[in-house]
Amino acid sequence: MMMKRTPNLLKRSGALLLLAVLLLPACREGAQNPTLVLSDGICFCESTYPYRDGVLVANFGTESLNPLNDEGKGYILYVTPERSEVVIPATGALSAPKGMFLRDDHLFVCDVNRVVVFNLARPEAEPQVVRLPEGELFVNDLVADGNVLYASVTNTGRIFRFDISDLDAVGAPEAWLDVPGANGMLLHDGALYVVSYPADGVTTPANVVYRIGALDNPVAERFIELPGQYDGIALSTDGRALVVSNWAPASLARIDLESRAVTPVTLELEQPLVGPADMTLRDGQLWIPDLPNSRVVRIAEP
Repeated sequence: MMMKRTPNLLKRSGALLLLAVLLLPACREGAQNPTLVLSDGICFCESTYPYRDGVLVANFGTESLNPLNDEGKGYILYVTPERSEVVIPATGALSAPKGMFLRDDHLFVCDVNRVVVFNLARPEAEPQVVRLPEGELFVNDLVADGNVLYASVTNTGRIFRFDISDLDAVGAPEAWLDVPGANGMLLHDGALYVVSYPADGVTTPANVVYRIGALDNPVAERFIELPGQYDGIALSTDGRALVVSNWAPASLARIDLESRAVTPVTLELEQPLVGPADMTLRDGQLWIPDLPNSRVVRIAEP
């Protein structure tokens, strides 16, 4: 998810705290896999992350959509098709939580210009706060390679790395590599894939999907040439394709890892996606946070 989603989007976004779980048809009559639309307790959700039998959902909790807010109303839900449960309550620790990473009960959460680390085994403990340098305003996503955690910052296009060998004393951020509009990230077979979103909301030829083939000698290669406003990224179950989300137009696509061919994913929803953000693919199901609509849409793996 990007820095400002555009003024028009912010104007039409209201306080959407919906308290229902709706089962809607994914396709025309005869479809085999229904789409599940979850909205119970969700308010401006930017990110999902696999957890137990469902996913964690990061919420802003604000009355209007502002991904750079400092209101302290952010919270994390644990969501399954049957229920939702607060894991991190809105106590001021988070404002605009985005990408997440979990290791040994330590939940790392991107939040504006910092990474906040919660110990889920000790909910009473104060979270760690690792701040990034001034001007790094939109910390977006996290991925780890061993004891090195990588964090993307969309407004500067910079990726930082942290030492997480001691989860209770995370190392200081170190600038690692610049990738235009660095947003969602995925590590697969030793390569880091990074999707790009334009900081000003204007798509340019630089806003594509990138691949960094060697983390010890990082060079960002353009993996596809189709520009977009890319946000979420997931790996197909068979390991042969990427699934990416795009805000302009609001859509999903598969990218074959061998041929690099881009195939649009057809979705037929009663209410179309508006802002598909940081997705999770697990157990053959893709969990898509639709940020402006304050809902998570779960579909069968495309």
